[in-house]
Amino acid sequence: MIAETPKYYLTKEGSRGLEREYVELLKMRKLKSKGDTPSVFHSEELSAEFVAFREDLDLLESRIEELEHILKNVELIKSPSQTERDKIYLGAQIKVEVDGQTDEFVLVGTLEANPVIGKISNESPVGRALLNHRVGDEITISSPIKVTYKIKSIKY
Repeated sequence: MIAETPKYYLTKEGSRGLEREYVELLKMRKLKSKGDTPSVFHSEELSAEFVAFREDLDLLESRIEELEHILKNVELIKSPSQTERDKIYLGAQIKVEVDGQTDEFVLVGTLEANPVIGKISNESPVGRALLNHRVGDEITISSPIKVTYKIKSIKY
């Protein structure tokens, strides 16, 4: 059985950010290949410097490869059709009530998730549970404690 290539769900903003990072890393790679290699003599100091340089270069190459893979497999998050906007899909701005308090967040793919700034992943327990639900629905999640989310509004 052939493994299916994963899709990376990103907003336009998230995709642009990864594209910018990719371009910057390619510039760094070009600079490193233009002779920024430390000289290797037999001194311990220069050998340590060369090892650190190689490790940096390996990390750079690894991240470039990772970004190339992601950018080849991006699926941009698009707003659903007008008739489907009453349901929660990727890209939804959701307002919920939890224990009498209101919380707001945007449902995004895993690469953009950052709960500190109000972006939760569609693969997180909360994100997964909220998908396809509507305003007024109550969803209870038991992970590790039981919490009930009441959907107050959905915007795209």
